[in-house]
Amino acid sequence: MNASDISTLARHLFESQGTKAIAVAAQKAVSFEAAGDAEQSETWRRVEAVLLEMRGPRES
Repeated sequence: MNASDISTLARHLFESQGTKAIAVAAQKAVSFEAAGDAEQSETWRRVEAVLLEMRGPRES
């Protein structure tokens, strides 16, 4: 999956799940990893990274 598709998927996930989207992406990555699907796991890790970037820095 290319970077544009990853960004689109992350944006749609964020729109539908809100702040839970990061946890959802991480959970999907772990599930695919446990099932032995490294490619899908990597895709969801990339989605998670984009979501973290979209969220921006935390306030302290």
